[in-house]
Amino acid sequence: MEKIFKVYVYPDGDLPIVHDGPCKDIYSIEGRFLHELEYGVGRFRTNDPTAAHVYFLPFSVTWMVKYLYTPDSYDVTPLKHFVSDFVRVISTKYPFWNKTRGADHFMVACHDWGPYASDGNPYLYNTSIRVLCNANTSEGFNPLKDVPLPEIHLHGGEVSPKLLSPPPDNAPRRYTAFFAGGMHGPIRPILLHHWKNRDDDIRVYEYLPKDQDLDYYSFMLNSKFCLCPSGYEVASPRIVESIYAECVPVILSKNYTLPFSDVLRWEGFSVQVDVSDIPRLKEVLSAISEREYRKLKNGVTAVRRHFTLNQPAKRFDVFHMILHSIWLRRLDIDLR
Repeated sequence: MEKIFKVYVYPDGDLPIVHDGPCKDIYSIEGRFLHELEYGVGRFRTNDPTAAHVYFLPFSVTWMVKYLYTPDSYDVTPLKHFVSDFVRVISTKYPFWNKTRGADHFMVACHDWGPYASDGNPYLYNTSIRVLCNANTSEGFNPLKDVPLPEIHLHGGEVSPKLLSPPPDNAPRRYTAFFAGGMHGPIRPILLHHWKNRDDDIRVYEYLPKDQDLDYYSFMLNSKFCLCPSGYEVASPRIVESIYAECVPVILSKNYTLPFSDVLRWEGFSVQVDVSDIPRLKEVLSAISEREYRKLKNGVTAVRRHFTLNQPAKRFDVFHMILHSIWLRRLDIDLR
């Protein structure tokens, strides 16, 4: 891939919705990927569309929501119209979309409404490569052609300094598991019902008490396992935060296609617990031997670089992993 893969970025469209994206919030991966591909010094972008293997639609769904959506209306029609208009422009101006009906084109969206925006064009939704944080197979995500995008929350544009240098491997972690988060979506209420303030070893909070001696990231760094339940949508930044903290992620989700699962063995660095087993969570985690836990933790340490954002991008980091996932989908496309 590194030797030959080329991406053409359509130059059409205007700021701020096109050629820009968020870089300082929960949807930061959307903007950081766009900025690295479009403005970075990497080898993958080509200015010759005839030399490209794939074509990037450089709009930001997050910025569509910010600038086009009417708050509290729950009407995503303006987003769909924008996407429809953008595809109409590039398909009229250039021959590449019509040659494949968009099969070798891709979009990147971390906002929950990325799938709905893509529905602005039926070929974009059904044929193109959609790189989405909201990788929910029950809502149209197709793992055979779409790419799951890891959600990375950059407060102020940076990873918390506490997560940059996790404790040494032999440092004790005083808690078995930790979670703190709002009660939204179908899974978190179940977790909070069974475990909120119930066990000193399984620390589950809706909101961290102000009198705690540890803050959110300190709890992660002091826990062996970090619980990662889905909220309203399947993706959660806790998964990547857990990896940064070298705290084994415990995936509590339904219909979620995990990022980079084409090449990463998630069973080697995470624990997936069925939602029906949440009442037995302590039993499930306690059944993991110290030897098995150490293997999982070592696995987390090994994959950390694949979820790391670098500026400029470095080999095997999250930018390259995303491109590799797109590359794999492109290899599966029959353009005859």
